[in-house]
Amino acid sequence: MTDHQWAGVRRQIEAMGARSGDAVFGAAQHGWVLEEPLSEEEVGELEAQIGVRLPEEYRTFLLHVGAGGAGPAHGLFPVRRIQGRWRWEGDGADMTDLSRLAEPFPDRGPDPEVLDALLSERPEEEDFDVIEDFDDAIEAWDERWDAVMFAPERTVGGVSICHLGCAQRELLVVSGRHRGTMWSDRRVDDVDLEPLLDGDGRPMTFARWYTDWLRDAAGQSREDPSRD
Repeated sequence: MTDHQWAGVRRQIEAMGARSGDAVFGAAQHGWVLEEPLSEEEVGELEAQIGVRLPEEYRTFLLHVGAGGAGPAHGLFPVRRIQGRWRWEGDGADMTDLSRLAEPFPDRGPDPEVLDALLSERPEEEDFDVIEDFDDAIEAWDERWDAVMFAPERTVGGVSICHLGCAQRELLVVSGRHRGTMWSDRRVDDVDLEPLLDGDGRPMTFARWYTDWLRDAAGQSREDPSRD
């Protein structure tokens, strides 16, 4: 999506806020407010800091729509310069390792057989007579699980960009073969990272992800009887 194709999106968001209120999921959090767009100089500073050029669709969004705010789920994590350093801010944004965004996002996650084996060994409370013994066992198992599922290298090259609640998040890949695509992060539910797909089964890009949300949000607003 070019800068011209983003034209009117900011005005559309403002109109949606006036018309929809909290009728759309997540609107109570982002309030239909967009942060001011970044300048070319500011985006350049961000890219110099992280060592990689952002995917064009997201880059032009930052330049022509806003640095964050109203968007899918509870809204886009805003990009801000804090004490001279750029970062994304939000619930889980700190999971993004800014120092490793130039590294290619991995093509594959943990070995499914390793995950299945670990899950089969997960302690069950009913197998313990003493609750403290179960607590110790599940804590030890969690450490083993997290070492595999939440290994730092699993999300290099990806920016945690919004959250859906309940520690579920979505991320934008900025480096590697999957650059420019959106991924679901539901590892809190013992599910590995998965690419988001469009209606044709193709990897979803940032622009498709955002404009699909805007279209669906407009439809939800029209269907909400409280708006009549």
